Amino acid sequence: MKYLIVGLGNIGAEYEHTRHNIGFDIADAFVEKHGGSFRNDRLADVAEVKWKGRTFVVIKPTTYMNLSGKAVKYWMDKEKVPLENILVLVDDLALPLEVIRLRAGGSDAGQNGLKSIQELLGTNQYPRLRFGIGNNFPRGRQVEFVLGKWNNEEWAVVMAKLGKCVELIESFASVGLPRTMNIFNTLVYPY
Repeated sequence: MKYLIVGLGNIGAEYEHTRHNIGFDIADAFVEKHGGSFRNDRLADVAEVKWKGRTFVVIKPTTYMNLSGKAVKYWMDKEKVPLENILVLVDDLALPLEVIRLRAGGSDAGQNGLKSIQELLGTNQYPRLRFGIGNNFPRGRQVEFVLGKWNNEEWAVVMAKLGKCVELIESFASVGLPRTMNIFNTLVYPY
């Protein structure tokens, strides 16, 4: 069985470990746990890891968030991964920091990476893990907040959630999306 795990984010040092790049951070945590490493390849940084007889192609698109669909479509086709074996890891401004939510599909909710993927795949019915980043920002400061770094108070929650996200990816591959949704549908920190 082959899976495509897609961490959404933006390339460049100025975006590292920002709220908007949590998809990259989850992908990094998963690959690190399983002893893999990323290499630069077409449209993405790519790692391949094996776990319990399953192969995971993990990508971090180098197209910037707004064009993530190009990388997803390319690697999905290249690796012959069926739609149901794709899992997109994305930040979600509408969810509180304490929440992780797994969905089988649905709206892009204004998230440009998801919008690009939907356009290129021709459907919004693909699995995604939404990592709540909260919305604790003054009016008119949304972009600054989303592209900002985690503060010290948030960091402990983020680190705990990263571990849970890695478990969720493993569950997604071992028991499938419906059972994983029963277990992990919405997680609220502390677990």
